[in-house]
Amino acid sequence: MSTLIYTHDDCYGHQPGEHHPESPQRLRAVRRALEAAEFSGLVWREAPLGTAEQIQRVHSSDYVDWVNEVAPARGLQPLDGGDTMLSPGSLQAVLRCVGAACAGVDDVISGAAKNVFCATRPCGHHAERGQAMGFCVFNQVAIAALHARHQHGLQRVAVVDFDVHHGNGTQQAFYDDPGLFFGSSHQSPFYPGTGSRQESGVARNIVNIPLARGSGSEQFRERMNTELLPALEAFAPELLIISAGFDAHELDPLGGLKLTDDDFAWITRELLATTAASAQGRVVSVLEGGYSLEGLASGSAAHVRTLMAA
Repeated sequence: MSTLIYTHDDCYGHQPGEHHPESPQRLRAVRRALEAAEFSGLVWREAPLGTAEQIQRVHSSDYVDWVNEVAPARGLQPLDGGDTMLSPGSLQAVLRCVGAACAGVDDVISGAAKNVFCATRPCGHHAERGQAMGFCVFNQVAIAALHARHQHGLQRVAVVDFDVHHGNGTQQAFYDDPGLFFGSSHQSPFYPGTGSRQESGVARNIVNIPLARGSGSEQFRERMNTELLPALEAFAPELLIISAGFDAHELDPLGGLKLTDDDFAWITRELLATTAASAQGRVVSVLEGGYSLEGLASGSAAHVRTLMAA
């Protein structure tokens, strides 16, 4: 079995504005990095379109209907205070994001893939049940987790998020469900203002690792080793989904953490090892943030290189 990459050119059609950080160039940088000779063993597939049924396991029908209604034929349509914009191609892009994550779940559960990386955009982890936030429209990792439950009967699904921002939308979707685990390392205080250690879920199924601005490898690895990884192992997920944001990279212009490519490779190895017995290697990783093109490309390459070596 090989590592699969799901992507689609429709994801370039999401164009939130000339100077918006969440630009199509982000995905081009990732795809170029993964087309290098060392990644020749990857299997590339086109992301299918996600369905309304999949999306409405996480998002309200009113919200989904509203996004469809306001999607513009021309120009830009803000969904929140101006961070999250829809362009004429955005709806197709976000549906590809959902479809990629759910197809990835299907593949690792069926055994068609060793693991999966979804090279899609825009990101999704800030999107709440009825609200777009922080460049995110639909929360594809949360949708994929519920897809695993409803389509495949899994009882315990975990999401681990190492984006520099806290995945408030994923936490909201998981908070009251003891069969869902959410672990997040993130800069704090920082956008969106959630993610304190006290936010622990209905069954201590939420583990937040807030890191002070300027934190680097030592702090990140120590906190993950002593707090998040033991909790993840105790939860024993049948499937691991990764919110793979690379804006904690030391090169990122929006974040304030100092992680390196080696840190992204390290946490990928640790997550794979921690869940090897319970999840049987079933891992789906979904691209989230990352706004230095160089840091995004090299961080993604380190992450996927480690997935391939599993």
